[in-house]
Amino acid sequence: MQTEPPRLPRRAVLRSAAALAATATLLTGCEDEKDKSGTPGTSEGPGSATPPPPSTDPAVVAALTVAATQVEQLSLRYSEVGQAYPKLRAQLAAGVKNHATQLAGLKEIGGFEPPQPGKLPALPGNAVAALADLASREQKLSVSHATAAAKVSGEAARVLAMLAAGESQLAALLTPRKKAAS
Repeated sequence: MQTEPPRLPRRAVLRSAAALAATATLLTGCEDEKDKSGTPGTSEGPGSATPPPPSTDPAVVAALTVAATQVEQLSLRYSEVGQAYPKLRAQLAAGVKNHATQLAGLKEIGGFEPPQPGKLPALPGNAVAALADLASREQKLSVSHATAAAKVSGEAARVLAMLAAGESQLAALLTPRKKAAS
């Protein structure tokens, strides 16, 4: 007897596809104008010796500050879940690493320290509910960051779109798969 491999729920697939489509649209539509006044052969940005200067645009600063605060809150939630349910630590490792990288990137392009996140609601009563809570939070932030990316441009748009894509993937990984009926 063959069993079907576990499949993601249709809603999760559609949400992920929508977030990734928005991300792809944003990334292909973002073209920064090159500054032709500098020294030939030098560059600024990711992978270069000199990072671009932090933005002073109030909309960009606000979007990055909100995103950094949200990522910081989610990182704290991951820590709480890992402490409350030690058996989940291996499963949470990818999310912890991803959010640390995201936060570092936001700080680098934003040039600020995010405000301290507020108090989080109580943890769910069991490990399965805690994972579902994390998946839900990841999915909500994915939509929030994709929306924020559409409102800004340049490096900030790319970083916010990458946040959204990563969070969408983490949401799918954390969502419990339904067992196939025998």
